[in-house]
Amino acid sequence: MRWFWSQCCGQSSSSSVTSSESASSSNVMSSEESASSSKVSDTIQNQDYRYDVFISFRGPDTRNSFVDHLCSHLLRKGLFVFKDDHKLRKGESISSQLPHAIRGSRISIIVFSQDYPSSSWCLDEMTTIACCQQQSNQTVFPVFYYVDPSHVRHQNGVYEKAFESLREKFKGDPDKVYRWERAMNEFGKLAGWDVRNKYVLAMVLLSVFCIYTSYICIILTFF
Repeated sequence: MRWFWSQCCGQSSSSSVTSSESASSSNVMSSEESASSSKVSDTIQNQDYRYDVFISFRGPDTRNSFVDHLCSHLLRKGLFVFKDDHKLRKGESISSQLPHAIRGSRISIIVFSQDYPSSSWCLDEMTTIACCQQQSNQTVFPVFYYVDPSHVRHQNGVYEKAFESLREKFKGDPDKVYRWERAMNEFGKLAGWDVRNKYVLAMVLLSVFCIYTSYICIILTFF
């Protein structure tokens, strides 16, 4: 149970120090940690949030299954969800609307499906989410939709051919591909939901429960 709350709420515990020297050192550390925490908290509170949840997904893979169920259940919980329902995902670069929606969301969900890396649009969303996670402490939940998390982490397996094509296509801009690889590597390390060979609706409900719990924890930090 302690592990669950640490995953959903990011809580941690610290041991008490008995000696005066350690206590003094601990007080210094506490002050520094408190200042750091205060800066993050100020950043979060000053953020102009328009949405509670942003969902990044590859439409043809998941729109009519996992993502629709997930979105419906989140909406029933009263959360404001941004889900790009437009089917015009053929552009080569992300529109200005989507980065704004990502930055204006408390939580982001990335649904890594088999064709996710075939869309540079999705990959640009992912790198924007990575920036928000680093700069404003945005909470990110990865979903591995019939994809091995290690394939996401190392861009191999079902993702190997897609990244070979991307390296060829963007050989004039290798830094762009590197940013995608780096972000995917980091998100592949996060604890998320692996829905391979599992009943999808059950995984949706579990996801909603954890996301909603995390949302409540975020809100409580404001009081």
